[in-house]
Amino acid sequence: MKAMIVKEFGNSDVFELADVAKPAVKAGHVLVNIKATSVNTVDTMIRQMGPDLPLSPPAPAILGMDFAGVVEAVGEGVSDYKIGDEVYGCAGGLADLPGTLAEYIVADTNLIALKPKNLTMEQSAAIPLVGITAYEGLQRAGISQGQKVLVHGGSGGVGHIAIQLANYFGAQTFSTGGGDNQLALIEQLGATAINYKTESVSDYVNQHTQGAGFDLVFDSVGGLNMTNSFQAAKLNGHVASTVSMVSLDLSTAHFKGLSLHVVFMLIPMLHNQGRQQHHNILKALADIAEAGKLTPVLDEQSFSLAQVADAHARLESGKGLGKVVVSI
Repeated sequence: MKAMIVKEFGNSDVFELADVAKPAVKAGHVLVNIKATSVNTVDTMIRQMGPDLPLSPPAPAILGMDFAGVVEAVGEGVSDYKIGDEVYGCAGGLADLPGTLAEYIVADTNLIALKPKNLTMEQSAAIPLVGITAYEGLQRAGISQGQKVLVHGGSGGVGHIAIQLANYFGAQTFSTGGGDNQLALIEQLGATAINYKTESVSDYVNQHTQGAGFDLVFDSVGGLNMTNSFQAAKLNGHVASTVSMVSLDLSTAHFKGLSLHVVFMLIPMLHNQGRQQHHNILKALADIAEAGKLTPVLDEQSFSLAQVADAHARLESGKGLGKVVVSI
């Protein structure tokens, strides 16, 4: 089969088109003919850092985590899928799991679900990693109807899904962005847009919560922005973070009695623990999509398998809007 492989880690030009052996199906897995995949920030981190990142696969490696495609073979013990089923998931591209920048993948059935019937392969491939992350973060932070929820980075991959899910769960949703296109997308997705470049945290907390703070802050920006999340949360509120690799003074979180929920959705893949939960979330996301409440935004530029280097460069440029997708 055709695959884009990485023999050494570094810049986006390290990808090479190669012929590799088509994988054989095994028990508890299905062989999927991949139709589309998407690029996530963690994919670019693995490509850049290689062995310096503990979750990276050894070279030569097939990267890529998300996919949508068609089941071509079913392994022993699998009863929920049959040949011809259209599925989606996040099932490879790290540690010892071959990735999705290839024509085929052998995927653990606990890491996939039937794809949304009303979405294309490209749209479906844009959901898994960011969708599971957003869903898990909101659920762990106890989202409920009527809450005021702030999403930092609402035009990004995780953020634009988090906005839609927060709306689906009945929250009153607000989101930060920094440019006209970002703010327009946030409004289009159904959230009140906040320009973090022109409005301070105290400004928008006073304007939208009368100074009380937000019930739940979903931070998909992370780093030093987490201090803004602590400032924006109400007393005894909740902060869900997807980017928490930073040293911070937690004094504000302490004196406000905040609960911090760190989401690292790759744990089930890395440690083979709790994988069934990913299937459950993917199934729930498909139901929400089919109800018309979740539609991923795809970047205006599209890419083929041979253009993976350009797809990575597009995501890293910061100029993309929504998810960068690769058609296989």
